[in-house]
Amino acid sequence: MDLPNYFLADLPLEATLSPAMIAAACETLKRNREKYLAPRKLEDIVSLLCEVAAGWLEPHNKFRRLALEAASERRSPTRPVSMDLHRAGPETGAPPPVFSPATVARGLDDFFRRFTPENFQALLAQDLGRGVVATDLVDNAGQPPSVPRHFWHGPQLLVHVAAGNIPNPALMSLTLGLLTRSAQFMKCASGAALWPRLFAHSIYEVDHKLGACLELAEWRGGNAELETALFAEADCLTATGSDDSLAAIRSRVPAHVRFLGYGRRVSFGFVTREVLRDETIAELVARVVDDVVAWDQQGCLSPHVIYVEERGAVESDKFAQLLAVELMNREGAEPRGRISVEESAAIASRRDIYETIAVHRGDVKLWQSQDSTAWTVVFEHETRFHFSPLNRFIFVKPVPNLAAVFPGVDELKGKVSTVAVAAPPERLKDLAPQLARWGVTRICPPGQMQNPPMTWRHDGRPALGDLVTWTDFEFQPQINTDGHR
Repeated sequence: MDLPNYFLADLPLEATLSPAMIAAACETLKRNREKYLAPRKLEDIVSLLCEVAAGWLEPHNKFRRLALEAASERRSPTRPVSMDLHRAGPETGAPPPVFSPATVARGLDDFFRRFTPENFQALLAQDLGRGVVATDLVDNAGQPPSVPRHFWHGPQLLVHVAAGNIPNPALMSLTLGLLTRSAQFMKCASGAALWPRLFAHSIYEVDHKLGACLELAEWRGGNAELETALFAEADCLTATGSDDSLAAIRSRVPAHVRFLGYGRRVSFGFVTREVLRDETIAELVARVVDDVVAWDQQGCLSPHVIYVEERGAVESDKFAQLLAVELMNREGAEPRGRISVEESAAIASRRDIYETIAVHRGDVKLWQSQDSTAWTVVFEHETRFHFSPLNRFIFVKPVPNLAAVFPGVDELKGKVSTVAVAAPPERLKDLAPQLARWGVTRICPPGQMQNPPMTWRHDGRPALGDLVTWTDFEFQPQINTDGHR
């Protein structure tokens, strides 16, 4: 199915974008916002988003089907890629990851199941205050006159510079922008416009007026002419990418534009000895593998290392072995996506290193898929954090306790996003404050690392709240007409 040409990203590959086209698109977005989006009640926008999400969860939804078909076509090295499904082009870096249809299906389900009225209301109450589902005005009726009223408004034009590693952050950015009633222009990473396009088209199909408040385009990062024209029109700009790319973007954003950058973060897991029991180990291992295979370990929320407390009923090396068995089984049901020659070589090189070490040291073990680089488990007593080459390559490191983990990850302080902790409730009450004091911004159970709740504070900041501007309105004391209070 061909997608209609609603957005700049839908134009034929031979079409050339110009700064004038970008500026004109931004002006159109602003006009459409005033007519179609600014007057909308939040409850109506939430209802629309839930309707869109319900469609994506249906097996025969045409947008879901296109996403899965694209995964199937890109996965096969012998089939040409439909130019409507994947707009290939020259890259400044690595091409976007190629996920298997099973991985895409799981990712779609996890993402769109969050879109419920209850979850949206929880987000709005958390970031904007209660009573804002239907109006921007927090209604303090009945409160003492000294209590101020609060008004908020979102940016007139919200610009996103999206990364291309996994789709969820881009889709969530568009969702948050609609909640702030902002017109939005998303600059997609080269070769990675498919998912945002499909999402935007699904919104347009349900409500073409709201869809007219969105614009998407795709070009190679660093195009100064196009980006200067775009940044000049923005009231707020969000960017996701490497720290270097964020610094380059920030340096070119006008001073009056609010800049929100989301740079590289890493995540890991921690398993306490109390949960390493024979009767529960299978469920625990399955949940940890859920985190490793989700989006093939490509996101900032994916684990690189699992730290495991020693002296559990199931020893830490046995846990690593069971992890390898589950990864092998999962490869049959939910295979890893196709990777580049360079990525495969990086995995093979790292395997060679640990195979050599394991020959000379009994405390290092390696499990790996045969005749492929589909999955790898490395067990070693070195507590220092090691970056994984990703694509289902995981380290398991035994430790005596959580205190022993901190020296190993100290160089990452301020860069750790999520830690998945498997622990009984009584220990979790002690472990969570330790991790929070150290600087971790999200603690979750195993199996949920790549599936944060709607209320997740991205990098410790309110994802929705950071986009809006507040006006405090303080009541004046009543003055009688005779001049006395």
